[in-house]
Amino acid sequence: MDIPRELIERLSQARRVAVLTGAGISAESGIPTFRDALTGLWANYDPQELATPEGFARNPKMVWEWYAARRTSIVGVRPNPGHDALARLERCFDTFTLVTQNIDSLHQRAGSREVVELHGNITRVKCSLEQRVVSDFAEGESPPRCPCGAYLRPDVVWFGEMLPADALARAEDAAEHCDVFLSIGTSAQVYPAAELPLRALSAGATVVEINPERTALTRHVQFALQGLAGEVLPLLLDKLTAASA
Repeated sequence: MDIPRELIERLSQARRVAVLTGAGISAESGIPTFRDALTGLWANYDPQELATPEGFARNPKMVWEWYAARRTSIVGVRPNPGHDALARLERCFDTFTLVTQNIDSLHQRAGSREVVELHGNITRVKCSLEQRVVSDFAEGESPPRCPCGAYLRPDVVWFGEMLPADALARAEDAAEHCDVFLSIGTSAQVYPAAELPLRALSAGATVVEINPERTALTRHVQFALQGLAGEVLPLLLDKLTAASA
């Protein structure tokens, strides 16, 4: 792939960079998207039964076991070259904020430090009543209980729930004050995350899309790099490093 020279020049001059990643970059590591994961024992379930507060209230055991199965499935998954390149890119700029819709911790495992998790993290659990993260609990019950007596639940954002206010505020601030915004592996259809690159555009930033296919965002961006994150990002990093040498 040919990386436009103008894009490298803009990145070379940038001080503040913001990134939004979606399910595409994790899919390259072998993690299926939510609906793609509804196979095997779970093939006949509706997402509304497994990923809503109402579904958890109706059948907490079923929902807990679904997420326990998902956690188990990603234990051996490794970050891919796209994750690794983003972790290295972070060191190239004064301010680098990585906003992700993914819940798998692969960015942190690759070495990224400034990660904003819009949809939570499947490796954490929280009290369904107090909403606080709980790390010490008995594994016997399904689901286990918080010391307060309420059920524990995955620390992820379910359908119908608001995004964490602090995470959303950080993401919006990064989008509105960056020089360059990278939208990577996301369909640009899930709001409010899909609004972030548009906020960056409105604020005068250079917006770059990296995705194998065109999306609703493509026609708005200055640079659309069509390809897999694991292929495009290492090449982008190499070009930027060479230009800075």
